[in-house]
Amino acid sequence: MKYLLTCFSLIISFTLLAQKSKLTGKLLDEKQSEPLAYATVVVLEPSSENVVTSGVTDFDGNFSIKVESGQYDIKFEYISYDTKYMRNIDLSKDKNLGNIVLKFSQNELDEVTVVAETTELEVRLDKKIYTLGKDLTVAGGTVTDALENVPSVTVDVEGAISLRGNENVRILINGKPSALAGFGSTDVLQQLPADAIEKVEVITSPSARYDAQGTAGIINIVLKREKTLGFNGSVRLEAGDPLNNRAAANLNLRTEKFNIFGNFGYSHRKPPGNAFFDNTFTSGQFDRVIEDRTFERNRKDFNYNLGMTYYFDYMTSITGSFFGRGGDDEDFTNNINTRFIDGEVDSETIREEFEVEDESSYQVSLNFEKKFNDDGHELKADIQYSEDEETALTNITENQTSPTFEFLALENIIETEDETEFLIQSDYVKPMGEAQFEAGFRITLEENINDFFLEEADENGDLQVNQQLTNEFTFDENVYAVYSQYGNKFGKFSFLLGLRYENTQLKGETVSEFDITELEELLGEDVDLNFDNTFEGLFPTVNLIYELGEDENVTLGYNRRINRPRGFFLNPFPSRSSRTNIFQGNPSLNPAFANAFDLGYLKRWGKKITLTSSIYYQRETDAFERVQEETGQVTQDGISVLRTIPINLSTNERIGGEIGVLYNPFKWLSLNTSGNFFRFETEGFFNGTDFGATNESLTARFSSKVTLPYKVQWQTNINYRGPTENSQTETDPITTVNLALSKDILNDNATISLNVRDLFNDRVRDQFTQTEFFTSDSQFQWRERQITATFIYRFNQNKKRNGGDRGDGDYDADGGY
Repeated sequence: MKYLLTCFSLIISFTLLAQKSKLTGKLLDEKQSEPLAYATVVVLEPSSENVVTSGVTDFDGNFSIKVESGQYDIKFEYISYDTKYMRNIDLSKDKNLGNIVLKFSQNELDEVTVVAETTELEVRLDKKIYTLGKDLTVAGGTVTDALENVPSVTVDVEGAISLRGNENVRILINGKPSALAGFGSTDVLQQLPADAIEKVEVITSPSARYDAQGTAGIINIVLKREKTLGFNGSVRLEAGDPLNNRAAANLNLRTEKFNIFGNFGYSHRKPPGNAFFDNTFTSGQFDRVIEDRTFERNRKDFNYNLGMTYYFDYMTSITGSFFGRGGDDEDFTNNINTRFIDGEVDSETIREEFEVEDESSYQVSLNFEKKFNDDGHELKADIQYSEDEETALTNITENQTSPTFEFLALENIIETEDETEFLIQSDYVKPMGEAQFEAGFRITLEENINDFFLEEADENGDLQVNQQLTNEFTFDENVYAVYSQYGNKFGKFSFLLGLRYENTQLKGETVSEFDITELEELLGEDVDLNFDNTFEGLFPTVNLIYELGEDENVTLGYNRRINRPRGFFLNPFPSRSSRTNIFQGNPSLNPAFANAFDLGYLKRWGKKITLTSSIYYQRETDAFERVQEETGQVTQDGISVLRTIPINLSTNERIGGEIGVLYNPFKWLSLNTSGNFFRFETEGFFNGTDFGATNESLTARFSSKVTLPYKVQWQTNINYRGPTENSQTETDPITTVNLALSKDILNDNATISLNVRDLFNDRVRDQFTQTEFFTSDSQFQWRERQITATFIYRFNQNKKRNGGDRGDGDYDADGGY
C-alpha cells in the first residue's frame, strides 16, 4: 500500500509539472483598428530573450498558444510596427489577453515612410525606396517597363537605363549582381515580368556596404517574396496586341519551420520595330545612302525559381534557391538601301538579316542568417554561382535590286558567349543603442568567353572564313572587397560613415587560329591583345541627415565610385552589325573614377503633400565615350566602313537638381510628379579630334490615379526625356503616355486590367550625328504601341493585407522571384 501511495503521488506530481496553459488574444492596428494577420507572438523566459515557444496570429488577428504553466514575458512583433512587451504574465491557468494594440513605427533612426496610392516612398540615409506594387501601368510589362516609372530613372527606346541622365549605373538584384540582371546587361530585364518586383531602391549616394561599381549610383531591384503561413499564391494570364502573351504562377507554402516557394512563367512576344537612316559621306562611291529598316521579333521565354527557407529556430535560418531561365528568340531585319551619286538615285539594295538565338541562365544561391537579438544584431552569409550561355546564329544576305539585280554579300555569323560568376559575401551588423556598426567582405570572380566566327561569300559565291574577325576572347574580372561603416544619432542629427577597399583584376586573352599581323598593325604597338591589369582603390562614403522637424529633414552625401570597363569594351577584335559599321573594343581602356556630392531636402505637409528635392555634383576622370571614325576601308560596292570605339576622355562634370511631389488631395485622387534637370561637360581628344561637349537636359514624369465609380482604378503616366547632345550626336526629346484601367472582382480575389503603353505610338528616338567624314539623320522605334489585358487570381491571399504590403527593409532571402 505504501508503494502504491508513493507511485500515485509521483504520477500526480508529474501531471502537475506537465500541465499546460492556453494563452489567447487578438492583435489590432492602432490607427485602423484592423486585425494584424500573421503577426508573431513570442513567449519568453522572464527578463530575458530566451524563447520558450512562439506562434502567429490568424487572418483575423487571433492567436492561441499552449505553454507549460508558469510566469513569462510575452513579445508581440509585426513588420513596420513597434515591438510590444507584456512582462511577468501569470500562466498558471488559461489566460485571455484580450485586444492588444500595436503602433506603426514612425521613429526609426534613418527612415521616413510616405504612402500614396501610386507609389510608396521610403527615404533612408543612403537611398530612396519606391514600392511599385500598385502601379497599374506596369501590368503586363517587363522589369524595364516598371523602371520607367521610378523617379531619377530613365529608360531609352532600346532599354538602356540611366540614373539622373547617366547610363553608368549598377543594376543589382536583391542587393547582389545576378544572372537575373544579365551580369550588368539590361537585355534580361526586358524579359522578366514587372510583377516580380516588390520595390526598387534608388541609391544615388551608396554606403560602403554596396559595390563601388557604377559612377551614377545603384539601382537595386528587390523581388517579391511571401511570408504568409499556409499554402497560398497567385496565377496571372496576359494577352496583348502586338502579340504579348504570358502565363505565370507564384506558389508559396509556409509553416513555422520552413518556407517553400516556387515561381514559374512563360511568355511569347512579337514586338515590332522600325528605323530610318539618312546618311551622307565625304568619301566612297556614294555621297548619300538612305536606310529603311523593319524589325520582326519572335521571343519565347521561360523562367522559374525554386527554393526553401528552413528556420532552425526563431533567430536562425538558411535559404537555398535555384533560378533558371531559357530563351528561344528569332529576329528578322529587313533593310532597304537607296544609294545616291551627286544627288541622283544610283541603285537600290535590300539586306535581310535572320538571327536565331538560344539563351539559358541558371543561378544557385545559399543564404545563412543568424539574428543574435531582435534589435538588429545579425550575421548574414551568401554563396552564389551563376552561369549564362548564349548562342546566336545569324544569316545575312544583301542584293542589289535596282537598276539591275546583282549579288552583293552573303554572311554567316556564329557567336557564342559563356559567362560565369561566383560570389561569396558576408555582412555583420551590430547595433549599439542609437549607434550601429557594420562590416563585411565580398569576393566576385567572373569569366566571360566570347567566340566569334564569320564566313563571307567570295566573288564566286563560295563561303570563306574571315580570318581578321574570327577569334575567341576570354575576359576575367575578379573583385575582392572589404568594408566597414559606423552610424549614430545625436538628437536630430544622424550620420553614416564608411570606407570600402576594392582590388580589381581585369584580364584578357585573345586567341585566333589565323595570322592576325594585319590586325595588330591596325591596332598599333600600344594595344596589347593579351593583358592583365590590377587596380586598387579606397572608396569613402559620408551620409548625413538633420531633422528640421518631425516631417522635415536635410541630407548630405558624398561617395567615391568606379566604372570598370566590361569585356565588350575591351575586346580588340572588331565585331559588326553590318558590312559598313563595326564596333571595336579598346584593351587600353582604363577604369573611370568619380567623386559625387548630393544635398537633399524632404518636407511633408500632413498626409496630403510630400516634397523631395536634391542638388548634386559629380566629377568623373577618364570617363568613357564612344566615338565614330572612318577606317579607310571601302566595301566592294563603294561604301565607306565606319568604326565605333570606346575611349577614355579626360573629365566629365555633371551638375543637376531633382524635385518630386506626392499629392493626395482626395481619397479618390493621387498625383505624383518629378523632374530632373542636369548639365554635363566633357573634355578630351582622340586621334587629334576634340570630343569635348557641353549639354543641358531635362527628364520629367507625371502620374495620376483616379478611383472611378464601381471602384474602377484609372491611372495615367506621362514621361518626358529632354534633348541630349554629346561631341558627335544630338538627340531630340521624347514624350510617352501610358494608360491603365483596373478593377477587383470575385470578392477581391481577382483583378482584371487593361494597359496601353505608348498611347500615341510616338516613342521614337530622333538623332543627328555629324563628323568630318559623314552625317546621319536617323529615327529609331524599338517597340510600337502595346495593348495588354491581364487577369490575376489570388488564393489564400489578401490583396491589401493590413493596409498594404509594408516591407521589412532590406531583402532577407525569404523567397524571391
